[in-house]
Amino acid sequence: MNAIFAETLRKLRAERGLSQTQLGNQLFVNHSTIARWENGTRLPDAAMMLRLAKCLGVDANTLFRLAAESDESPNVILVDDSKVILSDGLAVLEEVLPNATITGFIWPQEAIDYAKANRVALAILDIELGAASGLNLCRTLQEINPRTNVVYLTAYPDYALDAWKTAASGFLVKPLTAENVKEELKKLRWPFQAGGAET
Repeated sequence: MNAIFAETLRKLRAERGLSQTQLGNQLFVNHSTIARWENGTRLPDAAMMLRLAKCLGVDANTLFRLAAESDESPNVILVDDSKVILSDGLAVLEEVLPNATITGFIWPQEAIDYAKANRVALAILDIELGAASGLNLCRTLQEINPRTNVVYLTAYPDYALDAWKTAASGFLVKPLTAENVKEELKKLRWPFQAGGAET
């Protein structure tokens, strides 16, 4: 199932004021074909993708990129300036999310560069990152992709109030454990297949 492409297609169609039947008529396909694309059970072929892009007034490469992305292997990042915590945390995430691509970063800028090149489904961020702030990193990641779930990880529970002023999904106190990660996955704003509501 490709929920990313499906949701984008629904949004683009609705923004143009088209029903599934109207879009189907423009593409010379049945409305049930559009419905299957929008529920994520089918994808249009390459020729149809070009026609779809033209009808919706979007770049075809954008649709091809969205179709290639998948919820089945989400990108998960962990950012912490402690190598020990980073190493232990990555092991926990690999246990809880065996289908995810999990990457750790010590430097916030490296995490930002990664997020610009890859759709990040979940970012677990230390709040104190040396001279940098996980709160600011959260805001930057959200600007890159508003559907990135952010969960803070800190040794200082006093940060909770500041954390909730951002668009974070959750807040964890160190150390990271499989149990507390599983609990946070149930509360994500944007659940994904390898976690969230299906965990």
